[in-house]
Amino acid sequence: MTDDDRTLADAAVQALLDELAAYPKPGLVSPVDSGAHDDMDHALMARSAEALHAPFVELAAAGRQGLGFDEALKPLGIAAERRMLAATGGVNTHRGAIFCLGLVVAAIARAGEAASADAVRAALQATWGAELARHALDPASNSHGGQVRRTTGRDGARREAAAGFPGVFDLALPAYRAALGHGLDANAARVHTLFALMATVDDTTVLYRGGVSGDAFVRETAGRFLAEGGCRRPGWQPAAEEIHRQFVARRLSAGGCADLLAATLLVAARCAAD
Repeated sequence: MTDDDRTLADAAVQALLDELAAYPKPGLVSPVDSGAHDDMDHALMARSAEALHAPFVELAAAGRQGLGFDEALKPLGIAAERRMLAATGGVNTHRGAIFCLGLVVAAIARAGEAASADAVRAALQATWGAELARHALDPASNSHGGQVRRTTGRDGARREAAAGFPGVFDLALPAYRAALGHGLDANAARVHTLFALMATVDDTTVLYRGGVSGDAFVRETAGRFLAEGGCRRPGWQPAAEEIHRQFVARRLSAGGCADLLAATLLVAARCAAD
């Protein structure tokens, strides 16, 4: 393991903390409240993120060497989940983020520290794409994602990974950079990017909690917010807070989109613009 691996792990943890700090995020945990989650709060989520530093160092080292997904990345991810659960007393705070950010950390390390976002995505697909595609076709899983796939035929995380995370590289990263370029502050740019993800991607947390009707509500509500200007509109925050209240009332939480947002923040922080 190198100093570069540790620095990359620092950035991954910071991306999780930056996502956590954003507000208002409909249904999600923030410094203001716990959203639609009864079993976690900001302090627990922050402790979980910090506990993932050592696993991210290991994932960066494995990625730098180009070790296989089944051979190395998956076992390291499982070990990271154990560390997370030990830090949270058994609460699943970041399982999806471990999968998503773990792969992005490995890909950044594989591509090199000065790589562009396109180079990182290419490294991800060239090194692990075939294995991830096989996993995307595996019907057996007791996870929320597996249950959602059996009931709806949709599976956000595995298909996102197999496709090279289009939600990050094709959608969220351009949206985030455009929001910053438009003059939005960091918080508004993060919330705006989250809404762009919610309007577009399959989120297994939403589908697990709310089914197909809940997914439709999330997409329509996020799409309407963006069509009205999103966070570029003056006075956007009360509108986003009202959507947050609606999500909490329906027990909806776009946890998968939050994971993709964190991955986007990591790529934006570590990769040069293409």
